[in-house]
Amino acid sequence: MAPLGRPGHGGHSNRASCLQLLISLLVLSLFCEACRKVTFNLPSKLEARTLIGKVNLKQCLTTSDLISSSDPDFIVRDDGSLFSANALSLSTDRNFTILLKDTQKHVQKKLLVILQSVQKKVPEKGETVRRRSKRRWAPVPTTIMENSLGPFPMQIQQLSSDTAQMYNITYSISGPGVDQPPRNYFYIEKETGNLFVTCPIDREEYAEFKIICYARTSNGYTPEMPLVHTIRVEDDNDCPPVFNPDVCTFSVPENSRSGTLIGEMTATDGDEIGTLHTKLKYRIVNQNPMSAQYSKMFAIDGDTGVITLASPGLDREAVNEYVLLIEARDMGGQPFGLCTTGTAVIQLQDRNDHAPVCEKGLYEVHVYENTVGGKVIEIGAIDRDMPNTPAWHATFKIIKGNEDGAFRIETNPDSNIGTLCIDKGLDYEKTKERRLEIIVNNEEPYVLPPNSRAVSQGSCVVVVKVQDVDEGPVFDPSVYILNIKECLPGGTVVGHYPARDPETGNSEDIRYGIVQDPCGWITMDERGEIITTRLLDRDAPNMQNYQCNVTVFATDRSGKTGTGTVVINLEDENDNYPVIVEPEKIMCRDRKPICLTAVDADLPPNTVPFTFEMRDRNLGWRLVENDDRSVYLVPDDNMPYGDYSIPVVVTDSGGRSGITNVRVRVCDCTTPSDCTGAVPPRYNEPDYQLTPNVSLGLWAILAMILGSLLLLLILITLCGCWGAAPVSKHVCDDLANQNLIISNTEAPGEEVMDPNILPVKTGNVVTSDQGAGLGVKTGGQECFEMVKGGGHQTMESLGGGIHTLQSVKGHHTLESGRGYGHPMMDTYRHSYSEWQNFTHPHLTEEPIRGHTLIKN
Repeated sequence: MAPLGRPGHGGHSNRASCLQLLISLLVLSLFCEACRKVTFNLPSKLEARTLIGKVNLKQCLTTSDLISSSDPDFIVRDDGSLFSANALSLSTDRNFTILLKDTQKHVQKKLLVILQSVQKKVPEKGETVRRRSKRRWAPVPTTIMENSLGPFPMQIQQLSSDTAQMYNITYSISGPGVDQPPRNYFYIEKETGNLFVTCPIDREEYAEFKIICYARTSNGYTPEMPLVHTIRVEDDNDCPPVFNPDVCTFSVPENSRSGTLIGEMTATDGDEIGTLHTKLKYRIVNQNPMSAQYSKMFAIDGDTGVITLASPGLDREAVNEYVLLIEARDMGGQPFGLCTTGTAVIQLQDRNDHAPVCEKGLYEVHVYENTVGGKVIEIGAIDRDMPNTPAWHATFKIIKGNEDGAFRIETNPDSNIGTLCIDKGLDYEKTKERRLEIIVNNEEPYVLPPNSRAVSQGSCVVVVKVQDVDEGPVFDPSVYILNIKECLPGGTVVGHYPARDPETGNSEDIRYGIVQDPCGWITMDERGEIITTRLLDRDAPNMQNYQCNVTVFATDRSGKTGTGTVVINLEDENDNYPVIVEPEKIMCRDRKPICLTAVDADLPPNTVPFTFEMRDRNLGWRLVENDDRSVYLVPDDNMPYGDYSIPVVVTDSGGRSGITNVRVRVCDCTTPSDCTGAVPPRYNEPDYQLTPNVSLGLWAILAMILGSLLLLLILITLCGCWGAAPVSKHVCDDLANQNLIISNTEAPGEEVMDPNILPVKTGNVVTSDQGAGLGVKTGGQECFEMVKGGGHQTMESLGGGIHTLQSVKGHHTLESGRGYGHPMMDTYRHSYSEWQNFTHPHLTEEPIRGHTLIKN
């Protein structure tokens, strides 16, 4: 039996070995099948970055450092997750290969991925559509209570896939709370799909978790899409309200009315917003100090925390600060809600609701007369408002008794004391007592409390009693203005400036004198008379100022002295007559009127307007008005050349007049600079004469003019006699052989230039011994050639020698207009001197187109 047992025993062992080998082959077969291909069921449309499924790559190759996909529309991650790279439309099945490489061992594997499109079946007409009431793979979000007490781990959900009826499904999760921070908060049982939480969770730290759930077969097939499952943490009232800051300071003016906004004090709650856990209610728990008049001084809005004034009883002088304890409670203020407290400090701002008052109502003080600049008395002010504020600072004002401005008040802002000072000396003889009424106010206007009476203004009275002092004489007024007219002789009494004794009121036994007189104009006698010391003339060279301040003094019998001031103004008198400036003038041939301007050394109103007139209107000149201080001097039309002296009388607005002799030279020139030599006076007489003036009569002037004309006629006749024989000997009687003398009124005519009228031959040039005249020999005929020169005129002929004519006005020479030593002479360009123009009308003449023909 033993042998039989061995074989039996050996057969049993062989069967076990064969069974083990068979199972190994089956597992190897399944493993190889899983490594060769993986199938996924997908919808017909995929969005980009959509998770397709997860492949267990380690079943194919334990270690792989290179993973790639043969289809660029799909992405393979290191953990085996498959994602769509782009949006896809799978109308049919789609396959791609995953390549795995181990570069160190030089091993590679390929895994085929089969994507099957699941088409939505459209039911035919009349076909009953079966609908699944619910899929368990997509449960509602899971809710857990924060700060749960367990026990842990605690199941919170079960995930189940409907495909578990066809496949052996295992479950897994990933994401925050699982394999991402915070880690290990959740896990799932692979076989059952039960989801567990491992510890309490604070909602204020993590309000929810979104985890990814997977359902797979044993070979890595994912019959379900990955599920994003939300786990929400339900709020628990675990956070009390918090004031931030817990102490707030507010300020409000005193005497404010009811309803005045003071401030807002709010709290925050960390629980979930919109729940009773964060619905807060506020209330005032305590007030310090309590008001004796009002039971409720402040109010707070229960929902907003706004603090307002409930009663109008804020008085800073009574209470300057209130402290409120404020509570904030959640759960809508219910007793089981969490609460906290904060502090509100309410400070009262001062207002000027108290008027300052003087320390005393009546003050009395004694002051010596004539005291200046001293302190009289100090007046204190009391004010209940806050010190060193505009509502506390006092201002003093004298409203009565200080009409002359003798007193003023200085205020010390630190002590609120007003000091009464005296600026002008008081006179005992005028008043023996001054009564001053003073009021005191604040810098800031008053603000009255509600339902209160008007503020009464503080005031006081200061009685100033003046004490008598023996004082010296007094001048009244202290400054005496004295106006003195100029040109008064020395020793003239011009004023009276007496002083008086203030005690007696009279001027007896008072002596006077000069303390300071910088000008030396006046002196004073024993009666106070002011007397000039010398002639005071404003026009004197040493008179630079026309006003002088003189200090005088007066001394009584006791030797006391008083001073006064005399202000002397030296007034202008009409002691100057107007004179014409620049009385010497030159008038050229254009006979342009001459402007005569007068000046006056006096001051207005003894100056302009000036009046101009000519006493003798038969001189051939007239005056034309221009302005207040000048006129135009205009000659007659036929005024000959020469020198003239015209006496002009100028009178100022004060009636003061004087005569100025205006000397005018009427010259044959284009501009005054062409007329050389100064204007000599025709008469030996002064330039300016005072009215009345001695002048020549009309007959005397006519006699002088006729005498001058007679003398000139005799001279012209003599000249004609001396030169008549040579001229008549050689000059023909016809018009062609006559001499032409240019009259300076028009250029030569064309017929004058004709050689038939005046034949001219070139001859020798003969020069006179003076070097200023030229003679021309003209074929047996002798011609006189008259040329205007520089003050000389010479008559020359070749046959008769040199003949010279001299007039009373000067030495005139006839010379060539071409200059000295010129070989040719222009016989047609000649100009007459003033003497020739005067003599032409007295000769036998015949004008020929601007020329003068002299017959022999």
